Amino acid sequence: MQHTPAPTAPGHNPLLARAISKVKWRILPLLVIMFIANYIDRVNIGFVRPHLSADLGIDPATFGFGAGLFFIGYALFEVPSNMMLQKVGAKAWLTRIMFTWGLAAAAMAFVQGAHSFYALRFLLGVAEAGFFPGVVYYFTRWMPRAERGKAMAVFLSGSAAASVLSGPITGGLLQIEGMGLHGWQWMFLIEGGFSMVLCVAVWFLLDNEPRDARWLTDAERDALTGAIAAEQKEREAALGTQGKHSMLGLLRDPQIILFCTIYFMIALTIYGATFWLPTIIKKMGHFTEFEVGLFNSIPWLISIVAMYIFAALAQRFKHQQGWTAAAFAVAGIGMFASASTGNNVYGFVAICFAAIGFKAASSLFWPIPQSYLDVRIAAAVIALINSIGNLGGFVAPAAFGMLEQRTGSIQGGLYGLACASLLGAIAVLFARSRPKVDGAGQLAAKAG
Repeated sequence: MQHTPAPTAPGHNPLLARAISKVKWRILPLLVIMFIANYIDRVNIGFVRPHLSADLGIDPATFGFGAGLFFIGYALFEVPSNMMLQKVGAKAWLTRIMFTWGLAAAAMAFVQGAHSFYALRFLLGVAEAGFFPGVVYYFTRWMPRAERGKAMAVFLSGSAAASVLSGPITGGLLQIEGMGLHGWQWMFLIEGGFSMVLCVAVWFLLDNEPRDARWLTDAERDALTGAIAAEQKEREAALGTQGKHSMLGLLRDPQIILFCTIYFMIALTIYGATFWLPTIIKKMGHFTEFEVGLFNSIPWLISIVAMYIFAALAQRFKHQQGWTAAAFAVAGIGMFASASTGNNVYGFVAICFAAIGFKAASSLFWPIPQSYLDVRIAAAVIALINSIGNLGGFVAPAAFGMLEQRTGSIQGGLYGLACASLLGAIAVLFARSRPKVDGAGQLAAKAG
């Protein structure tokens, strides 16, 4: 009677395979473009640091603290935002998120000093809160487990693509002068305005659930919803609670804390490199803004290829935790090498190597908690993991700013990122992708 394996195996179910193919071509490109706009609006601040210093007197410590304040606003509003997404639907809420973050990003053009810089970076984080975990949750409603890893790799390639594109685009926009505005102001206005315009496409192209998708046939819709429902029943059976475990019970689970810790290590390394890479590049020689942007693209271009290779290896050899740990180790080695060399060019090459690791670790990580969590509370817990983990994005730039202001160097920060990556490699080996149950079939964490 029961036929759970078939729905989740697209290769053995032509209808399901066809439905998944349509989902990928319809939804994934839009989500990737959204993520590119999102990431550019988040990290373009790294390119304007010298301009903020020259025009507004913002020093390295102020810049680092302000850049990191984004993640405080993000963390505070992440879980409430994702709870609202579940309540009102992904279409309306993701459109709202995109419009408000574009508005906040464009308003950065009118920063007057440290206080307005702090306030707008915080508000940008508040506006953006819920986007990334909302998309991760969205995948749980549209993709069977076997397809989510590849979908996440494609989606996360958006951040790498954004890093590739943001350099030349931002470098070009920084050269615009006119109408009483400097290049850095035009950059914020144009990049933030693009996000506000893009939210119109989001409203018309996104659907909340597969049952709302008129571009799927009835048979394809039934095959897709059946596969996802079968996975949820399988998860409930493994838990032995028929879904009666509480959110608080899962939050007491040490695995959730471990997931938060692992993602903190990932965010620490990614944003430490992202916000300060343009500074490292400028120390290599006398480059124009556009040339700095081109150099800034190189590590992220390499990382896109690496993400796909790591995702394919993890899918073929079936040890997600092991491949994630390997990616962390690559990041740690690269960061250590970058800090150890006295040559800025060699240091840049080492960061290119590190980018292979920390971007691959980011895409490999998310399928682990996705598989662990009950789909009905996944949005809130994924938001929790993302918000706490992303505090690494506050710690890294703030620490780097203070280090540079006090010592004139960020070498200590690079060593710290190397250590964080190696600790992440160890921690992820203890992560589980299935809940641990006791003899009564209850969550072991809840039993305590």
